[in-house]
Amino acid sequence: MEFKFVHSLHCKEGAIRVVRFNTDGAYCITGSSDRRLRLWNPHRNALLKTYSGHGGEVMDASASCDSSQIISCGLDKSVILWDVATGNPVRRFRGHSGGVMTVCFNEESSMAISGSRDNSVKCWDIRSKNQEPVQTLNEAKDAISSIKVSDHEIISASFDCRIRRYDIRAGEVTSDCLGEAITCVSFTRDGQCTLASCADGVIRLLDKDTGELLNEFKGHTVDDLCLESSVDYNDSKVLSGSADGKLWVWDLTNQKVLAKLSGDEKTKYPTVSLSVHPQENSILATNGTNVFMWNVQTE
Repeated sequence: MEFKFVHSLHCKEGAIRVVRFNTDGAYCITGSSDRRLRLWNPHRNALLKTYSGHGGEVMDASASCDSSQIISCGLDKSVILWDVATGNPVRRFRGHSGGVMTVCFNEESSMAISGSRDNSVKCWDIRSKNQEPVQTLNEAKDAISSIKVSDHEIISASFDCRIRRYDIRAGEVTSDCLGEAITCVSFTRDGQCTLASCADGVIRLLDKDTGELLNEFKGHTVDDLCLESSVDYNDSKVLSGSADGKLWVWDLTNQKVLAKLSGDEKTKYPTVSLSVHPQENSILATNGTNVFMWNVQTE
């Protein structure tokens, strides 16, 4: 198995805080410290559109299931719904009292879920005219760092050392304490496990239902950064950003470091955000004002 560096997307304007493939992987979105969102065709290294409207750094973004809309959030405490084609903001949700760190759509893209430094998770109905959140989840005792959504669950990570899983169908919440501030949480592709990046420099793989610790991955450097992690397309590798500017890759079953990927130039910037193509093994990762792209070639 070989990781082939493809090219860099050059933002030039500001440090890129987040990169996300859209639902079919044809495009990607970046959010930057210059308060702008950008839509790219990463396969052709082409910038397609720039979206301006946030009053602070853009911290997260997500494309709707039909790729016609984008939801984004930022340090200006707002969540903005964008029309992809026109580049105009459609709705602006203001309900958080702190910077909004994470946002995503549900599977039908009828709701947006956001997490903030104000310790709350809020659910917004993007189809109604109502400006108020339809639900606020206040269980966390510290800032929300990361949110992911499946067909019937919301999972949130907080600096209070806990992962909380909300079962929307049953109306129940379960909580797992990891003993360290959690900077990123995600589901594995098969939905059976959760992957959590922690402030102590350890990435923990947990059984989703029991909370049992299955594996730990370490070696990368954290330096008090909120680093993202993910499994690859095949659920066989664990990927993480690192303060050393590389994208670290481990074997999911034996925890062996398989690669430390870097771009086409030496960098002094950390790799913070990453995104895995939804249908094939292609990876994007941020580094300063650049996004690096790799394809995974199997033997």
